[in-house]
Amino acid sequence: MSMSVLSSFDLLCFSHLRWDFVYQRPQHLMSRFAAEQRVFFIEEPIFDAQHASLDVTWRQKNVWQVRPHLPVDETGVMTEVMLRRLLEDLLRDYQIQRYLSWYYTPMAMGFTNQLTPQLTIYDCMDELSAFRGAPPQLLARESDLFAHADLVFTGGRSLFEAKAKRHPRVYAFPSSVDRSHFAKARTCAEPDDQKQLPHPRLGFFGVIDERMDLDLIAGVANECPDWQIVILGPVVKIDPKFLPHHPNIHYLGSRAYQDLPRYLAGWDVALLPFARDESTKFISPTKTPEYLAGGKPVVSTSIRDVVQPYGELNLVEIADNVPEFVEAVKRALTLAKNDSAWLARVDEFLANMSWDTTWADMALLIEQQLYLRRKPAPALNPVVSFQAQWGSAE
Repeated sequence: MSMSVLSSFDLLCFSHLRWDFVYQRPQHLMSRFAAEQRVFFIEEPIFDAQHASLDVTWRQKNVWQVRPHLPVDETGVMTEVMLRRLLEDLLRDYQIQRYLSWYYTPMAMGFTNQLTPQLTIYDCMDELSAFRGAPPQLLARESDLFAHADLVFTGGRSLFEAKAKRHPRVYAFPSSVDRSHFAKARTCAEPDDQKQLPHPRLGFFGVIDERMDLDLIAGVANECPDWQIVILGPVVKIDPKFLPHHPNIHYLGSRAYQDLPRYLAGWDVALLPFARDESTKFISPTKTPEYLAGGKPVVSTSIRDVVQPYGELNLVEIADNVPEFVEAVKRALTLAKNDSAWLARVDEFLANMSWDTTWADMALLIEQQLYLRRKPAPALNPVVSFQAQWGSAE
């Protein structure tokens, strides 16, 4: 698809996630936007400075990470005033004149109402209001964002159903996958810090936060002490001392996106041990197709966007309590050894999934909306117009 239309615009992306955090949906999409246009990835502020300033860092082709540093604002009154001024400085210093605004966090509406983008896009990848520590004004800001947005994308089918009636142009774009990247797990060697662990190995990579069912992990580890559970990722919003600690649970810390296939290569089963509560009601884990692209059987709790379609197609085992989860892992271990037909069905399902396809479909919708906004209204013949509204005078 031609990128000539979008290449004439810069992109301002307002994100609650940091660019150098876990590599996921924002990074996949913004990297593709940046193929022909500048992307300014604007993060939430860090309150560590005496005077307000912006740290603007080039990260890769056409991607600039923008990190505000602010003084502590006990009342919260001045924070958005300072952010508004810093944003105006950014537009001036980098000569950003024709641009699109892209939101991951509705909270950014508090300091962006002075902007005049050609289009406003809301990519709703999570129900942030259900997360621990969500700001009390988030729902009101989201309503404001819906009122300003030209397009709304959702990170999964369940989110689409929750948001579809709030805007006339809502489109579902479930989590996709870089198949060739994770397919390396089928052939590559695993890293040294995992080699010494005995098999069978169960693994998880991603953010370790309140959405994880820690009791489930502890229960499986206790029930099956010969199974080694490998967990990769940062611990966020929970005290590490509350993590389950068993001899067969191994926390290896955060790993770079490019290294994940090597760890996945050494696992026998991949896990999605999410809690079932408000914080996970609308999630669509990117890990599901990533694990499958690596050729690994997957066991997940009954997260709706995993059950539909992966569980219903028998591509992923679904279980919620410890006894059921243990039995599901046992089935998955057998599957990994004996069922080549399962892997063929996985590959068939994933064949048409890619972040390139997701971005191309999004870009087409954006281009169409730009065309509709810029298309001049046709001049009306007064007689035709009168007759169309009132009918013939005869």
